[in-house]
Amino acid sequence: MRGQPGRSVTSRVLALLDAFSPASPALTLSELARRAGLPLSTVHRRAAELLAWGALERGVDGRYRIGLRLWEVGSLAPRGLGLREVALPVMEDLYEVTHENVQLAVRQDLELVFIERIAGRHAVPVLTRVGGRFALHATGVGLVLLAHAPVGVQERVLAAPLERYTDLTVTDPGRLRRCLAEVRRVGYAVSDRQVTLDALSVAAPIRAPEGVVAALSLVVAHDRADPVALAPLVQAAGRVLSRALGGAHR
Repeated sequence: MRGQPGRSVTSRVLALLDAFSPASPALTLSELARRAGLPLSTVHRRAAELLAWGALERGVDGRYRIGLRLWEVGSLAPRGLGLREVALPVMEDLYEVTHENVQLAVRQDLELVFIERIAGRHAVPVLTRVGGRFALHATGVGLVLLAHAPVGVQERVLAAPLERYTDLTVTDPGRLRRCLAEVRRVGYAVSDRQVTLDALSVAAPIRAPEGVVAALSLVVAHDRADPVALAPLVQAAGRVLSRALGGAHR
């Protein structure tokens, strides 16, 4: 538990870093202490060390923020780095053809993590950001990743409460199970207004020798979306990336 005196130095440092979130990217020392569940004196010492190393930065307003040094280290994560290097040229080509949002995501346990994104200037706004997490059951990339996840992962997701983002979000486990089977059958996923009521996404798997390792999607405005026309484009891009990674493709 937070605040226990027996916590290690490492766990305390991680608690400080974990205190930040997209909703709270800048925190005072007192806010850091409260959110991390640590004494103010401990937070003062650890924050000074993190500042010196570059994991934290302190603005002119006195608030702490995640530092660029931590971003540099995080960008070396092998799943993200290799995929991004291979995927970016293909994502750029897909963007040039469509001028829509292009997203790349991987699964981490029961969530997905977006590791790259190209946002269209006039494309529909999306709720995603690079490094951001999201549920697996609602987005196009999430449905692809969940459909190809180990059975144990699928059952854990299906057994947990499924968050409803709009009235069209699939939250019935039986219906979601059928959706996943259809994704595996046709080779792509469509998420129609399941996250926001103005957007539709079409996603396809990216395969490596060990199986599906990522998913690629286009996110477009619902009122100008044609999933049947978009799916071949996304699938073709997925096949190009799969070949580059040495994976089998359909």
